Amino acid sequence: MASPRTITIIALSVALGLFFVFMGTIKLTPRLSRDAYNEMKRAYKSYVRALPMLKKMGVSSILLRKSIGALEVACGIVMTLVPGRPKDVANFLLLLLVLAVLFFHQLVGDPLKRYAHALVFGILLTCRLLIARQPEEQPPEKRILSVNGDEQPLIHEAASEKGKMKVS
Repeated sequence: MASPRTITIIALSVALGLFFVFMGTIKLTPRLSRDAYNEMKRAYKSYVRALPMLKKMGVSSILLRKSIGALEVACGIVMTLVPGRPKDVANFLLLLLVLAVLFFHQLVGDPLKRYAHALVFGILLTCRLLIARQPEEQPPEKRILSVNGDEQPLIHEAASEKGKMKVS
């Protein structure tokens, strides 16, 4: 049976991956929701206006929106389908992306209700990354010392079990 840690990581990975695939797709195409797509276009225009440095570097609102959308879709697919270390890399990239989006929202002065979802998903990405990076707990193996034919636990293990009540 899978450990609760493993189940938590899988559940968070799939849920977060699907969310970012959905949000990235909304940034890329109006097929899912024309209203949401138009809102994304408007928001990214305001982000580029608030950061003239992006305009000087040749980054248009369309390029910024499509780049972030494509990165969200790619990382979302990795989070949902790919096992192992690539999930952690995708998680980290999405966390950086969420931080950038939070910065953009603050820069243009959006109210909290406009970016609350980014805060929540940033926290979820952080939790998933912290849980995934913790080492798996292994039950300690008891080592036995044979003394005059009698098997006894090693001294430090016997001392740690001293004071524990045995229930049979």
